[in-house]
Amino acid sequence: MKRSVKSAWRSQFSPSFLHRSAILFLTEMARSAFLISFLPAFAKERHITLAAVGIAISVHYLADTLIKVVAGYVLDRFPARLILNLFLLLGLLGLLVSYGVSAPWAIILGAGLIGIGVSPVWLLCLSQIQEDSRGSQMGSVYTIWLVSLGLGPVAVNFLIDRSYELSFWLLAGLWCAGWLLAAVIKVEFPSASQIAAIPFRQQMREMKNKLTQMKPLVPGMIVQTMAAGLLVPVLPSFASEYLALDYSGYSIVLMAGGAMTVLLLIPMGRLADKWGHKWLLIVGFGALAACLGLLIYSRQMFSTMLLAVCLGAAYAAVLPAWNAILSYFVPAEQKATGWGVLSGIEGIGVIIGPMLGGWMAESFDATVTVGISAILLFAIMIFYWIRPVSSYKTAGQKAGQPH
Repeated sequence: MKRSVKSAWRSQFSPSFLHRSAILFLTEMARSAFLISFLPAFAKERHITLAAVGIAISVHYLADTLIKVVAGYVLDRFPARLILNLFLLLGLLGLLVSYGVSAPWAIILGAGLIGIGVSPVWLLCLSQIQEDSRGSQMGSVYTIWLVSLGLGPVAVNFLIDRSYELSFWLLAGLWCAGWLLAAVIKVEFPSASQIAAIPFRQQMREMKNKLTQMKPLVPGMIVQTMAAGLLVPVLPSFASEYLALDYSGYSIVLMAGGAMTVLLLIPMGRLADKWGHKWLLIVGFGALAACLGLLIYSRQMFSTMLLAVCLGAAYAAVLPAWNAILSYFVPAEQKATGWGVLSGIEGIGVIIGPMLGGWMAESFDATVTVGISAILLFAIMIFYWIRPVSSYKTAGQKAGQPH
């Protein structure tokens, strides 16, 4: 019994899987710290407007989204280590440009290069998920991502109070560490001969069939990412001006919400399998909308912390249910391409959101941006209350059957 459990553990969490996860952890930690904490604060210090920050973040996700589709196709056919090294080099150049030149065009260009650089890393991890351990590996990948998403901004927020230069070199060091792992570790994808066995036109027909079947998911894919994107350029200023938090206090609030998400991610995934995805999505989106709306009126550390914890719990409810549904629309024989296309659709909202969020904050107020985000999440809750989410799994499985 012990041997079988140990063997299963080694199979699911092999050295190759852990290596890919480490690359994801380091690069996502640098990316999240740059976008969520460093860029808005650094731009404010250099008297660059929130509108410019919003455009830079939108360009980042536009580059990430456009490249993901191409990167997925390339990763399925060429040595992954070569592709990763080229892309991660561009990302490092983006960091240097953003910090080295104090101008709006520099942060926009730099953010775009970072988006290009990080785009193949997610596909590298998702395309290697094993079918017989989909749940545990998918949960592990998203847990690693969430930890990096929380630790990056928190670490930078603590350092920003001391020095922007020190914060930048932390970002550069994390990125270079991920690049080093990508350079020395052998990463295996399906060989070109295996891919060539399926004609390109047939692959595109199967992908088109998948996309046709998943039309009801598209509004949620775009609107929920747009709601999140609205918040990215305004969160630091909203926290300091309206929640009366310094960067250290902001870090503590982020840690509380992130910790709750990580703690509940696996239990919520099990609940989604047991109760069905529909109610987890409805409750999760509804709670996210309610907590964001209440956050506008929070003026004490205790209430802000409590709302952050509730936001983390709600996000933990949404994430596994949502991605379990999406996974059924990814063709087994072209995983990198499939995840690239799905990520591209979700990226539409992330591209639009930061640009609108920065503009609204400059034209009106940061609270308006937060309120609009809450309204969008509430609309998604109503949408999936009406639409039969339980049918998506069947549709995805039917779309994957040979024709």
